[in-house]
Amino acid sequence: MDDSRTSRAGPSALRVLRNARVLGEHGHRLVSQMDAKHVAKMIGDKAKTTPAAANKLRKLLSLLMRVAILEGWRRDNPCLAVKGVKIKSKGHRTWTDDEIAAFEAFYPIGTEARLAFALLLYTGQRRSDVVRMGRQHVKDGILTITQKKGGDLVEVSIPILPQLQAVLEDVQRKRIGPAFVTTEYGKPRTDAGFTNWFHDLRTRAGLPDGLSPHGLRKAFCRVAAEAGLTPHEIMAISGHTTLKEVTRYTAAADRKRLAVTGMKKFELRTWCGPARRGFQRHRLSY
Repeated sequence: MDDSRTSRAGPSALRVLRNARVLGEHGHRLVSQMDAKHVAKMIGDKAKTTPAAANKLRKLLSLLMRVAILEGWRRDNPCLAVKGVKIKSKGHRTWTDDEIAAFEAFYPIGTEARLAFALLLYTGQRRSDVVRMGRQHVKDGILTITQKKGGDLVEVSIPILPQLQAVLEDVQRKRIGPAFVTTEYGKPRTDAGFTNWFHDLRTRAGLPDGLSPHGLRKAFCRVAAEAGLTPHEIMAISGHTTLKEVTRYTAAADRKRLAVTGMKKFELRTWCGPARRGFQRHRLSY
């Protein structure tokens, strides 16, 4: 499993295998010697500390095995016999409407905090894309950017809402740099630096732990679904490439709407029909 062979799976795969100590412990072995039990042990050891990283490792090992099959080094993929690690966490918590209102009340338009917050919430983009946004991405009221995450390049064009335009007008009058969000020295923020800074902002605003920049991306999807946007409309803005993630938000919004209409039908039946034991004739309000 030497570097010259693993590098054919891509530089990111090689880096992950090194970080997971796979090459250090198993790099002397031939690819043809890897069995499912070896894969299971590697995934199991990694899952003890970081389940998500264990799943990523399994995916990259499988990629390496596919390369080996194409090169004629082996005939099967032992990774297929090893199941991924189930992760119970729901990921980043979605911001509620009250939490959004509290942050905006604490940081008025004109502050760096409000600028970063508005870009996250009203574009639905990831932190890694927000830190790169600047006036060069805006033309005729449309913000267009190529998303950074993943191997696929996804370009999204987002109409700028009035709520965001009000914030951008203020910053564009004062700043000519390439990035909207900058440090106190006028430099663009790094991904990690942005997250640390944003967590400090959240704490100062008195908001609970667990609220993150990515939670605002999820809040955008939630609000969009509640407003009636279709999954494909949300995907066109958020840049999601599959329906699986987006339909979680639209399904939740649909359940809420169906619950309201369903209870109204239930109210009508119990109000107009014959009295039923245990039911009180009080109209429901929504």
